[in-house]
Amino acid sequence: MNIIKVNAIPSTNDFVKEYYTGNSKFEPVCVRALEQTAGRGQRGAIWNTKPGENLTFSILYPKIDVQLNRQFLLSASVSLVVLEVLKNLGVPKLSVKWPNDILSGNQKICGILIENLLKRNEISASVIGIGLNVNQTDFGDLNQAASLKIITGETFNIDEILKKLILELENRLSKLSINTERTFLEEYASKMFKKDIVSTFQEKDGKYFNGIIRGVTTQGLLNVEVEEGVFRTFDLKEVKLMY
Repeated sequence: MNIIKVNAIPSTNDFVKEYYTGNSKFEPVCVRALEQTAGRGQRGAIWNTKPGENLTFSILYPKIDVQLNRQFLLSASVSLVVLEVLKNLGVPKLSVKWPNDILSGNQKICGILIENLLKRNEISASVIGIGLNVNQTDFGDLNQAASLKIITGETFNIDEILKKLILELENRLSKLSINTERTFLEEYASKMFKKDIVSTFQEKDGKYFNGIIRGVTTQGLLNVEVEEGVFRTFDLKEVKLMY
């Protein structure tokens, strides 16, 4: 994979898109930024990190063997890659907060943003953006944010982590297909934050309710048991898990 390192850019996701020519067959490209001035997360959140202390990168990846209505499979697979790499680095109590925030305990250490590029109503290429808090130790008033250094007490080589993530991504994504859907989604569900635990949720109208996360659908909708034997499904903009 071709790796391009840049100093300060607004967004690695936006930057790497410039390498897309409309062709669905190409060598993957990775852009890593020492500083990302306008990084984006889920729900339009801004991802701010201190220059040189964290890992922010995006990969432009060619067409995957997944239908458009199954695109969450890519998101789940990337989350599992990050979990596996961090586990091998000795990070404890790892889980994925739906859809793809990576937590250690109840503190967020990584965010993932995936954007699929469409052509003729099919996924032609994907942009996989990952922001991982590595050696930063001060997050101001963001009490739920942490880094690998805060969690483990160790200082990490950021380039080495990038190499491990790319290697694992290439390995898992090469196996990604409709045939692996059930296996990958079951594995993802087993790693979900607050799964099988009574939790509080907030709907988009501001109302709160209690429920139990039971997993995700093949479309990536959150499956919540709101009463015994009664289930509701939600997309990203419909519900927020309170923690």
